[in-house]
Amino acid sequence: MEQVGEYRIDVPRARVWAALNDAEVLKRCIDGCEELAKTGENAFHAVVRARLGPVNAAFAGDVVLKNLDPPAGYTLEVSAKGGAAGFASGTAKVTLTEDGGATLIAYAAEGRVGGKLAQIGQRLIDAAARKTADDFFAALVRELSPPGAATPSRAARPSPLVIWGGVAAVAVALALLAWRLIGG
Repeated sequence: MEQVGEYRIDVPRARVWAALNDAEVLKRCIDGCEELAKTGENAFHAVVRARLGPVNAAFAGDVVLKNLDPPAGYTLEVSAKGGAAGFASGTAKVTLTEDGGATLIAYAAEGRVGGKLAQIGQRLIDAAARKTADDFFAALVRELSPPGAATPSRAARPSPLVIWGGVAAVAVALALLAWRLIGG
């Protein structure tokens, strides 16, 4: 299953890169994040409480950053488990491109889910993933901008693709997120 998206943030790329690699900033930006810790030079562990339809659970996930090209981007490999709620795993390629004094963040994620998450309707998962991504980027803008700054704009509305489910978004959130896209 796949999801893509682009967001424009009116902050220089170096500041966005630093924020996306700062566990404390990410913890504040990921809704439901109960724990986010750097476990290695390019690795994070997180616990995120997520609700998707009837599924409500704490998901523990590990994110490894690979193919680092500071400050242009990286690839995230994610594995998350939510007990009886299910599991998610996947990868996401994240790129940061300078756009004047702003930054264009693009991501392409693919993954899979199992357990109760896999039983939830795709429309619900798609809507939750999109909302989670929007919420994350709005929180990132608030974190990086002076008071009163605008929320991020979606650079190009992605065509609705099949999204990879509950925690895979939690997973992408965890690292771009360490970023939680309750996705599909």
